[in-house]
Amino acid sequence: MSAAGREVAGLLLAAGAGRRMGLPKAQLRDARGVPFLDRAVGLLLEGGCASVTVVLGAAADEAVALLDEAGWTGDPAVTVVRAGDWDEGMGASLRQGLAALGAGQAGGPVAVLVTLVDLPDVTADVVGRLLAGGAGADTLARAAYGGEPGHPVLLGRAHWAGIAEAARGDRGARDYLAQRPVRLVECGDLATGRDVDRPGDLA
Repeated sequence: MSAAGREVAGLLLAAGAGRRMGLPKAQLRDARGVPFLDRAVGLLLEGGCASVTVVLGAAADEAVALLDEAGWTGDPAVTVVRAGDWDEGMGASLRQGLAALGAGQAGGPVAVLVTLVDLPDVTADVVGRLLAGGAGADTLARAAYGGEPGHPVLLGRAHWAGIAEAARGDRGARDYLAQRPVRLVECGDLATGRDVDRPGDLA
């Protein structure tokens, strides 16, 4: 684990209803039967995050059962929070996650690495490469795939309050990041970064 990674928390957004998918994406499993949730928590920790906060919303009880099945609910490095306003969009989940990590308070992680539950080919190597560039309170960085910005996104603590204020609907931190210089870390040799929106995307 890198020195920077010891100070970085992982934030996994998994609260949506997955309407186009037909069920919440937090309930998805890959072709081997591994829950997307299990895989995503594992890659964040393996990639160098000191802890993982999982934000759940739609069908949260079922998602918690999957985390329990995988053994994560008893792990002190893994915290589950529920976004009561998850149906407002990804922005609500992001706000809830940042609040749980202490946005607006002293102390805590110097940065957070945010990712989504529906990125089946993003690996721990992507997380590790993003963290290898260093993380500080002022950091803004994100993975890129063929030059196109994607997830995960690394957000220094100094930006959390502004991001929480700007996070509305399904845009998450997009508007905040669009107005500031963001370091892009090319990861197209490691993954495509594509998400899954519909059942056909799982093929």
